[in-house]
Amino acid sequence: MTQKIMENNHIKNLSFLLLATLFISTSGVLGKYIAMPPEAIILFRALFAATFIYLFCRIKKVNLTIHSKKDKISFLISGFFMGAHWVTYFYALKLSNVAIGMLSMFTFPVMTALLEPFFAKQKLNIIHVLLALLVLVGVYFLVPDFSIEKDEVKGILFGVFSALCYALRNLITKKNVTNYNSSAIMFFQLIIVTVLLLPVLFISDISNFGSQFPFLVLVALLTTAIGHTMLVNSLQYFSVSTASIIGSIQPIFGIIIAYIFINEVPHKNTFIGGSLILLTVVIESIRSKR
Repeated sequence: MTQKIMENNHIKNLSFLLLATLFISTSGVLGKYIAMPPEAIILFRALFAATFIYLFCRIKKVNLTIHSKKDKISFLISGFFMGAHWVTYFYALKLSNVAIGMLSMFTFPVMTALLEPFFAKQKLNIIHVLLALLVLVGVYFLVPDFSIEKDEVKGILFGVFSALCYALRNLITKKNVTNYNSSAIMFFQLIIVTVLLLPVLFISDISNFGSQFPFLVLVALLTTAIGHTMLVNSLQYFSVSTASIIGSIQPIFGIIIAYIFINEVPHKNTFIGGSLILLTVVIESIRSKR
């Protein structure tokens, strides 16, 4: 009976992680479609999402007290990396397309697998490294034409830097998930992002804020408040490497969404790279169940 309960809990937790991945995948299309500078999009995304999560926390009576100075520093650093990840990721989307922007950012499982042992004081898991490298090979196939002269390459570089910031944010956040509610963690990080990006109001063009408002609300609510909070919550049940590798299905979701809503047609190599990425998801899903 206990084994059956454990299996059911694993399936439920894995389903929530995959649903979170789907919601977060909408960032690709929204980041490409919203007609504002990336830093302005992220400012309003963080501000609106923080508002949604704050209201949720008040209704659910979630404790928003930070317990120690050490935790304050941790939230400050993780919030900084989350903001840097989002801004550079949206620059990657603007410079290239949804497929290249998302896929270049998905080098982060490689970085996570290599960095996690230093954060968790554990031995490097060779299986995670091999699976992460398989993801990287998949990304290579999904980028059909690599030329240093093209904006796509600049987008890839922004995406890879975004991946590093994302890996560091997740690894730092992992230390807080046992002591804080996942919604509270997201709220603290979103406040940090909002404060850091406030100068954007004075240096960026936000003249079309009114016309873009519905899309900003959508990326704040669906992608951020719901999707990222569910992802943070999943770190209670999966290692960061496991969550990262399973989350590698994001580009597949993103490419499909982009094809449906903005008619971006993927290259034939997408099928090769996508298959490799999906293979890592299946393998890690089976491994994490044991």
